[in-house]
Amino acid sequence: MCVVMGVCGTGKTTLATVLAERLGCDHAEADDFHSAANIAKMAAGVPLEDSDRWPWLQEIAGWIHDRDLAGRPAVVTCSALKRAYRDALRAGSPRIFFIHLVGSRELILERMQRRTEHFMPASLMDSQLAILEPLGPDERGVVLDVAQPPGVLVSAALAAISQCSGIIQIP
Repeated sequence: MCVVMGVCGTGKTTLATVLAERLGCDHAEADDFHSAANIAKMAAGVPLEDSDRWPWLQEIAGWIHDRDLAGRPAVVTCSALKRAYRDALRAGSPRIFFIHLVGSRELILERMQRRTEHFMPASLMDSQLAILEPLGPDERGVVLDVAQPPGVLVSAALAAISQCSGIIQIP
């Protein structure tokens, strides 16, 4: 199980889609698990609070759990900004491997300002950066810089996955 994580605008969806295709596994977009109220709140430029996020995280963890029980590898996007959020996701499967996408504030802001068909406004990026807790040394995962070209990111993610047993078998 892989979770592609990071603040808004880092390219989680793009990387996760390519990884799932290359790995031949299930894929889910965390935005699809948000309630209409959460989407409306973010679209209005209001940051989510933990009370907004817990039901969303539980839905994602349930999706992960279902695939884990069925023995079906999967890739899902999720900002997973705090350790506690990642712990909630690990409740779905203890075998989760996180791919944390990072980049400069300037690069991420530029990407967000170019997005036209997403409900999340660029004004919320700073609220996400403010609560972001990097992966701890005891968390299985890799940190990738989104300043790298997409092909380099995909190769680095696949290499990291292949080095960590029990995640997804690389075909």
